[in-house]
Amino acid sequence: MIEITGLNHVIGDMPILRDIDLTLPRGGITALIGPNGAGKSTLLHLIAGLEPRRHGALRIDGTSAETLSRRDFACKLAILTQDTGVASRLTVADLVAFGRWPHCRGRMRDTDHAAVARALEMFDLTELSRRYVDELSGGQRQRAHVAMAYAQETDWLLLDEPLNNLDPRHAQALMARLYRMSRPGPDQRSIVIVIHEVNYAAAWADHVVALKHGMVQAEGAPASVLTGEALATLYETPIRVAQVDGRPVVLHHRAEPGLAARDAAQLRQVV
Repeated sequence: MIEITGLNHVIGDMPILRDIDLTLPRGGITALIGPNGAGKSTLLHLIAGLEPRRHGALRIDGTSAETLSRRDFACKLAILTQDTGVASRLTVADLVAFGRWPHCRGRMRDTDHAAVARALEMFDLTELSRRYVDELSGGQRQRAHVAMAYAQETDWLLLDEPLNNLDPRHAQALMARLYRMSRPGPDQRSIVIVIHEVNYAAAWADHVVALKHGMVQAEGAPASVLTGEALATLYETPIRVAQVDGRPVVLHHRAEPGLAARDAAQLRQVV
């Protein structure tokens, strides 16, 4: 598990994260949700060591993050950020091979080539492996970057809005792959995903963390966190939630003018 204790983060004079005490369970999918500016991406970056953590403690599977070398850290945890800019003249296979850097330092062995092949197959990229990245559609490029993180073969996989640029078919397919990867087995990954479309969190996540104004508002199983009233408070807009096959389904509707300003009793009737 990832244990975060007393985490605070400030950029300039602006507090970004405040008093974060959080345990992310090992195995399964944990979804981080919340409005823009809630601190979701910053939290992911701090866990991955992409930003300096000055306040608070972080333990990964019982080991203090401070005791891990950069290489050991990279062999334990992979992250895909929103900023995925790379040289356009890379082939898809070359891009995915970057995920093997912590293991081989650029000297690819048979095991590394095999890991790249598995990643290409996992994300339906084998036929595109010799194509250049700048020749791909936005959705294909996004899948290639997720495959690169997967090829790193870490216990933890952190993904910052990986559904960007994906149409419903490919977004659903990616979430299904992530779900299978997170199930118990010899190759199980623990996945933490920042996600804006709450219905994907509702359908696929095992654990949901709701952030707002840099603080944890709620965490737990989707059914307990993704209620109409809780989401209306989190996003400050009327939201309805139905149940389909035992999972919450968030319904977005055009709001009646002034509805969000009505008192709590009226809002509860809507959600």
